[in-house]
Amino acid sequence: MSNEEVGRRATRARGPRVARGVGVLAATVAAALVPQLTHNQYYLGVAFQAEMLMCLALGLNIVVGYAGMLDLGFAAFFAIGAYTTGILSTKEHWSIVASIAPGVAVAVVCALIIGFPTLRLRSDYLAVVTLGFGEIIQTIAINLNQTGGPTGIYAIPALTIGSVVVASNTGYYYVFLVLVIVFALFSTRLRHSRLGRAWLCIREDEDAAKAMGINTSHYKLYAYMFGAVLGSITGSVYAPALTAISPASFGFSESLLIVMAVAIGGLGSIWGVMFGAAVVEIFPEVFRQFAQARLLVFGVLLVVLMVVRPRGLFPERAFQGVGARIRATLARVKGQPTVPRLDAVASLQPTDES
Repeated sequence: MSNEEVGRRATRARGPRVARGVGVLAATVAAALVPQLTHNQYYLGVAFQAEMLMCLALGLNIVVGYAGMLDLGFAAFFAIGAYTTGILSTKEHWSIVASIAPGVAVAVVCALIIGFPTLRLRSDYLAVVTLGFGEIIQTIAINLNQTGGPTGIYAIPALTIGSVVVASNTGYYYVFLVLVIVFALFSTRLRHSRLGRAWLCIREDEDAAKAMGINTSHYKLYAYMFGAVLGSITGSVYAPALTAISPASFGFSESLLIVMAVAIGGLGSIWGVMFGAAVVEIFPEVFRQFAQARLLVFGVLLVVLMVVRPRGLFPERAFQGVGARIRATLARVKGQPTVPRLDAVASLQPTDES
């Protein structure tokens, strides 16, 4: 093989990576400019709520999208982080940043306690157990005096980063934007790591994964722990953003919203779950003028979406081979012969949906 051919192949390999990098940079810059385009605090409040849901969806995506475990109680880790931060900041006068680590530690311990005996279960049985875990955490929050009982915890101090005090929707918008970027990069690295490959193998066929020597119980527990960490960090930052938290904010309905965000966007797809979270959070607010009718319309659209796009709006590998197809089209326009690449051929194969 000549040096020129090696150079051309290296250039073709770098092309998709450069395109992805440019796309990520453009999306980040566009998101950072949103507060400059509107100074309406209500809009910014909805925007950072959407970013918060993106963070939770990215955490649940590790459990559901990567490892294939249906979790209906993910809001429990969200509550653990929020309540740990609320208790330490109001009663022990810790800073918000300092309280994040204890929240993560408590969430990981709870993930271990619930994970060891239950993650050997599959399908509906695991979903029921995780649902029960979420209800247990909410019940504990309602009945403990330390958590404020049904009224919750209020007067949580503002987030302080160094000498900067975050006390507005604009400030929390940027804080959650940074969290979304960090969580997305972390999820990407996990996806392409040894852990990620083991999770995908378990998701596709757990029995085959066991036959290949993968300790499925341990790897499923790792996924549950990583999801708990992301959920807890999100809760720790969300508590000062609201300045008050109550058990009603961490019930089954919140877990269901997170599951909806992942399912709508596409299981295992980082871009997909973020887009799904934005749809779930922003759509009802856009049609708020229609009162209760907006929920009916939203439900109908969800049913239609699940029928038309059962794998979500942007499923995993949705964009694989796009660059190769574009290059092939341009080559045909120029009258040059083309040799399809393997990833492009794979992306053009018929699927069950087609």
